[in-house]
Amino acid sequence: MTSLLMNANPELLANDAGIETPYREAPCNIEAEQALLGALLVNNDTLQHIGDKLRAQHFYEPLHQRIFEAIQKFNDKGLIANPVTLKHYFDQDAALADIGGGAYLAKLAGAAITVFNIADYSEMIYDLALKRELIMLGEEVVNVAYLHKIDIPAQEQIESAEQKLFNLSLEGTGDKGFKAIRHSVINAIKNAENAFRNSGLSGLTTGLNDLNNLLGGLQRSDLLILAGRPSMGKTALAVNIAYNACLALAKEARDKNINAKDSGSVGFFSLEMSSEQLSTRMLSSASAINSAKIIHGKISSDDFAHLVRVSNEMSQLPFFIDDTPALSISGLRTRARRLKRLHNLKLLVVDYLQLVRGNTSLSMNNRVQEVSEITQGLKAIAKELDIPVIALSQLSRAVEQRDDKRPLLSDLRESGSIEQDADVVMFIYHEEYYMSRREPQPGTDKYTEWQNDMEKVHNVAEVIVAKHRNGPIGNVKLRFDSNLTQFDNLAEGYSPH
Repeated sequence: MTSLLMNANPELLANDAGIETPYREAPCNIEAEQALLGALLVNNDTLQHIGDKLRAQHFYEPLHQRIFEAIQKFNDKGLIANPVTLKHYFDQDAALADIGGGAYLAKLAGAAITVFNIADYSEMIYDLALKRELIMLGEEVVNVAYLHKIDIPAQEQIESAEQKLFNLSLEGTGDKGFKAIRHSVINAIKNAENAFRNSGLSGLTTGLNDLNNLLGGLQRSDLLILAGRPSMGKTALAVNIAYNACLALAKEARDKNINAKDSGSVGFFSLEMSSEQLSTRMLSSASAINSAKIIHGKISSDDFAHLVRVSNEMSQLPFFIDDTPALSISGLRTRARRLKRLHNLKLLVVDYLQLVRGNTSLSMNNRVQEVSEITQGLKAIAKELDIPVIALSQLSRAVEQRDDKRPLLSDLRESGSIEQDADVVMFIYHEEYYMSRREPQPGTDKYTEWQNDMEKVHNVAEVIVAKHRNGPIGNVKLRFDSNLTQFDNLAEGYSPH
């Protein structure tokens, strides 16, 4: 039997020089474990007061782990677990035989605590187990850092350690178990009340009225896929939505006179463009100055002064950009969690899905499996952090082979899991883009007809909501200014000329 149960733990160890050196024992409370097990042996029904959080591995003493596991097994089978029934179960257990066999089980029952204290003892044992896990994690971080392996860079070690630490902090909270419907109904009524007070907007605003009306805003825990062919403006629309949402969060903080963190922030993973390029796009849209002119410095002094004013206003917004290339889904999850913890993340945008890497070597050899892992990871982030996640996605070339270029769900590239895991799938479509490439010979009747058709679709973009798990599907028309890469509401009765 272990020295802990025999009460023979030394407090000091002697080193080679004969000088006594104190050592630190792992956090544990054997008496609490004994008292808790005793209460369970006296009355198996007290298991319900522990819940699902406490598990066998949380006990420090290995024998106590086996006893607790045996009590659970008996209870699951509808059998009584007490010193008499468990004595036969443990007849072949040498550790129990060393301290008197069934006599130890009877001693545990004799040390039983009351049912009123069992939850407190359970919490104490669980807390001490977490502390031991924390110690082991710290030792692992130190040991890995000492390894001189080129293929494990320091940044990767930091991300791995942070993810493990965060997983440890979520220990016991991931399995929520059954919830009475009254709690869910209350939350549903709150959402309905919020939508009623905000003219049908129950989620975070996109800043685009017709899109808000169709989606009800960006809903918490939803994964939204925004897909399109190259040059359709996926990034521009995502930036516009993220910027509008961020403006709304900042306004809420000002109106309520609260800290910006309490209102929330927006995170943008830009795996394709640098943060400077993305910021330039946002500046162009907010200042109504062509981005090419900003990049090449072809602006007037007045425009430059206006640009500085706009940039000062933007710098105050709770908008965060991460432009790390080839980020893995685990790295993305770790950074999103960090942003949630530090700045109360309310919306996450990933540009774009196909540039995210999978975690496992198995998935890396199978692109379909890798994309499936990524979409499942993004959906898990949305649910875990309780935020909407917008992920941009490329479409296959199948669109270009059809006469009707409007995208379909089957055009989603590389994996059917994108359609399956997403709550909302949206496509961007520009009729003007394709029509401009079908220009007929000038001076003909067809050319005049083509010009008339071009006028109808000039600066008009279409967002096709092809999947909406919790609402209707449909098409939304938006105004698109290609000079500013800006999407805006299409005025009622809008005419390009």
